[in-house]
Amino acid sequence: MSQAATVKPTRQPAPARRRFTLQEYHWLVQQGFFGDDRVELIDGEIVRMAPTGPEHSISTDRIAGHLVLLLSGKPYYVRIQNPLAIGDHEPVPDVAVVPGSPEDYRQAHPSTALLVIEVADTSLEYDRTVKASLYASAGIPEYWVVNLVERRLEVYREPTSPAPETPFNALYRSLRLYHPEESLSPLFDATLTMHVGELVR
Repeated sequence: MSQAATVKPTRQPAPARRRFTLQEYHWLVQQGFFGDDRVELIDGEIVRMAPTGPEHSISTDRIAGHLVLLLSGKPYYVRIQNPLAIGDHEPVPDVAVVPGSPEDYRQAHPSTALLVIEVADTSLEYDRTVKASLYASAGIPEYWVVNLVERRLEVYREPTSPAPETPFNALYRSLRLYHPEESLSPLFDATLTMHVGELVR
């Protein structure tokens, strides 16, 4: 009676991924390659963003509109679902407050922001981990996650690196959770008061 030979499995290297440069990514966008898909470039990979449901869309519009009113007459510009040029990455946050006016960014997307806001429902874990690490790596001083799942605001501050266990070797040292009945002021302008209930309702 013969004994069947056993074959030891061999460890094969993972298939190499094709990463895109910013120039290649921009060319694909200009060619209309992605159609109506919402995409962003993260770590050389083209990431398809989750479809925006009605609640996500309304929340984004309401938050941006609220900020526009608060910042009227001040030297800040509120960008809605427009790219940030962070090194070799081009994320598209839901809302970003940048210094200056729209004319300052006619030739290039801003490379930083005073405040970045992501409205999170299905993307909550991704926004808490990958996006938080990416924004911290760029030194963005303040990052808010409008948590529509638990109806609260997650405020991340104090970006720091190195943080080897994170996707981009950076994280925020400070996290505070705000509930609908609370208010807060953004770091870039302590004279502003924002009511959390207006953001998460």
